[in-house]
Amino acid sequence: MILKGSQRGNSAQLASHLLNSSDNEHISVHEIRGFLSDNLHDAMSEADAISKGTRCEQFLFSLSLSPPEQANASTETFEAAIEMVEQKLGLENHPRAIVFHEKEGRRHAHAVWSRIDAQTMTAKNLPFYKTRLSEVSKELYLENGWDLPKGFIDRDFRNPLNFKLKEWQQAKRIQQDPRTIKAMFKDCWQRSDSGAALKQSLSDRGYFLAKGDRRAIVAVDFRGEVYALSRWAGVKARDVKARFAKGDKLKSVADVKADIAARMDDKLKSFIQKIDLDYRRTRPAIEYQRKQMVERQKRERAQLKERQDKKAQQENQQRAQRLPKGLGALWGRITGKVQRIKQQNALEAWQSSRRDGAERDKLISRHLDERQSLQQKVKSIQKQRAREISNIERSIADYMRGKKQELPKTQKPVKPKQSQRQVQRTQKPSSGPELSRD
Repeated sequence: MILKGSQRGNSAQLASHLLNSSDNEHISVHEIRGFLSDNLHDAMSEADAISKGTRCEQFLFSLSLSPPEQANASTETFEAAIEMVEQKLGLENHPRAIVFHEKEGRRHAHAVWSRIDAQTMTAKNLPFYKTRLSEVSKELYLENGWDLPKGFIDRDFRNPLNFKLKEWQQAKRIQQDPRTIKAMFKDCWQRSDSGAALKQSLSDRGYFLAKGDRRAIVAVDFRGEVYALSRWAGVKARDVKARFAKGDKLKSVADVKADIAARMDDKLKSFIQKIDLDYRRTRPAIEYQRKQMVERQKRERAQLKERQDKKAQQENQQRAQRLPKGLGALWGRITGKVQRIKQQNALEAWQSSRRDGAERDKLISRHLDERQSLQQKVKSIQKQRAREISNIERSIADYMRGKKQELPKTQKPVKPKQSQRQVQRTQKPSSGPELSRD
């Protein structure tokens, strides 16, 4: 389970983020402990008010808990992880809140503690909390039998495709996965041993090198998007400078963009537009299915909560009726009968809570499976679009080098042995990926 923590202030913004329904399909405030209010916004405001009596500005510790993508982590697993972190950081008995989020078929949790001790009006110091979270994370992977990330085995195996905010925003503008783009740049860099070889390798993929501002080397794609070579290839600027130190002449960004615009074939542009259009047409159908699924799941969870609350109320009444009244209650206290009944009631109440929790987890697990199935369909469409875009990019690269090769046809070639009538029966117009509209 990946654990990411931070010390922070701005409690109102954090509460709004945790309850943001536009970015999450299901939100559940699981626990609010140690605060006077049982409302998340009010609880965070309470933590803010208490912090005013101290000099501490980052009076909250926020933790996100993300299990592996294919893991089915129960509520108890999340609770155990939060308890482990709490003990490791020394935050026992500090006010805390736990919120569950579900999105794209995955469930994760957020825990927030107030660092302020109301008795002493001092903030709990959290030295080396990142190292301690890493230790707890590794222990959780081992305890739950999850495949240990390579980064825990050897730090040299950490994911090399980590990208910064600017890279992510740039990739989102062109609707492609930034990890794929970055992997392509890294692959081209590693496979080439000179500036000319790198230039050729990138041009084979539809990216053309140019000289950017401040003499930096950049790449330009067929849309005119500019990529800083050092950042996307994951190398230092001096390494890029050294590779092009032998006098490799590069055009300016403006000249490369003009060259692309002048030599781009209208047919290639129409293919790109068709791919994007087909992709946009499929998204409303998927989004409609997603919204229908989420609304149904919310109804089922509300119905389950209503049944469980009603059953808990009946069971509480039955347990209360066991306690003797009047003189019998006085005699029961003397003999210890009342105490034994209370202990039995407490045990049964705990067992009922565990039973209801297991029932909720079972329903949530089924809902997650349904949502993951739909998400696989979304990923399949995205991969198909990425493959088609990649093929067009290579075709553009060939065209700009003067290799006007015939573009791959959308229909399969007809076998020579088929008759014309058989061909007419077997050929169907291409309508893009089929989606279920149930």
